[in-house]
Amino acid sequence: MITSERMAAVDRNAAALGVPRKQLMESSGNAVARAVRRVAGAGASVAVVAGRGNNGGDGLVAARFLDEYDVTVHLLGRPETIRTRIARENWDALQAAEHDARTVTDSAALALGDPEVVVDAMLGTGVTGDLRDPETTAARAINDATATVVSVDVPSGVDADTGEAAGLAVDADHVVTFHDRNPGLDGLDAAVTVEDIGIPAAAERFVGPGDLLSLDRDPDSHKGDAGEVLVVGGGPYAGAPALAGQAALRAGADLVRVACPSSVADAIQGYTENLILGPFDGERFVPDAVDEVLDAADDHDAVVLGPGLGDHAETETAVRAFLAEYDGVAVVDADALAVVPDVDTDATLVCTPHQGELRGMGGETEDDWRTRAELVSEFAADLGHLLLVKGPYDVVSDGDETRVNRTGNAAMTVGGTGDVLAGATGALSCVLAPLQAAAVAAYATGRAGEAAAAERDRGLLATDLLAELPPALRDQGGDE
Repeated sequence: MITSERMAAVDRNAAALGVPRKQLMESSGNAVARAVRRVAGAGASVAVVAGRGNNGGDGLVAARFLDEYDVTVHLLGRPETIRTRIARENWDALQAAEHDARTVTDSAALALGDPEVVVDAMLGTGVTGDLRDPETTAARAINDATATVVSVDVPSGVDADTGEAAGLAVDADHVVTFHDRNPGLDGLDAAVTVEDIGIPAAAERFVGPGDLLSLDRDPDSHKGDAGEVLVVGGGPYAGAPALAGQAALRAGADLVRVACPSSVADAIQGYTENLILGPFDGERFVPDAVDEVLDAADDHDAVVLGPGLGDHAETETAVRAFLAEYDGVAVVDADALAVVPDVDTDATLVCTPHQGELRGMGGETEDDWRTRAELVSEFAADLGHLLLVKGPYDVVSDGDETRVNRTGNAAMTVGGTGDVLAGATGALSCVLAPLQAAAVAAYATGRAGEAAAAERDRGLLATDLLAELPPALRDQGGDE
């Protein structure tokens, strides 16, 4: 099973791996043509109703593979409004080969005739809500026809993730989908075929630019909508919580507060005026400060717990007491990781150990990333918490799903980069599911490290990553 959002990410990741969407469209269009052949008699009439996105492009490709049939293509709109380059190229290919390809600029003018098969290639898996014209009129015409209906990806008007239709939807007899099955297809009264179109398994396993698609920000959003993060850190160290807090801001959080011992509050504030300080009395995090920090945590979307706290026995006791009472999302890093294996908590924990810390928690690791991924997955399942294990290949696993990140470089072994990663993970945990947040944070932090290292041969600093985080969180892919 794969959601429509995840499938869009996998498509983009496949392109980054060298399997472009144009190649996938050729394969998916061919698969649609095969589905038509299974239900159409020899020389039958086939009407392809195509939208102006890549779903329509799949239908346009299918038409080229159906020369043995009497095929008409009905494009819903003007060719110059086709939304992607590859769909436009496939429309142009039909024109050049003089296929019977028509434009429908007035929805009332759609004339399907009396086809034996209709291919519904209007709208794909990423479109939800009520159909609008010309798709509404086209869907009504398709449903009124006596033809066998083959839908591409999902019947137009149906939500691929829920199987629900907000209003009118195409009543399909067959659905051809690609790579994996959307959850909403299970409840349809239609035969569903899943076709392999050559998307490599690596497009799902490795974090890639497609994973950044989930970060689109609503232009009408208000302060706080992108999340508020509380960093609980400092005491023996002041730089670590300052780095984590700044990274959370650079990764998109609207507000970041730092709960820290009063002894280091001025030092942390000195790094930047962008952090809001909430000091508690003392020189380290101790049990007496737990209630105060819990109260602060309740007003935030995520907590980053651990940067610069140190390993004093009283601090470990305080961390354990905090986690025992906290029930939100907590990114646990550095010395705070030591208490995780034996703490009883209702919190959603995202643990970010390096491989030495993983061993200290009771986990195992290996140099080979494939073996390490298996070991991390097994330990995450036993632990009951999400793990982001740092290394040359980062491994992210909740025990059920495992992702691997390959960005980054050897210069990032410098101190403080883990604090940057923890802060970025905290920010992204405000807007993404935990596993996706950890995977995207690892990917973006690695990209930031690569960009920073490109400016210098030696002497990379963790602070160099901060300015590189925002561009690292943007997909640079073009229109396909």
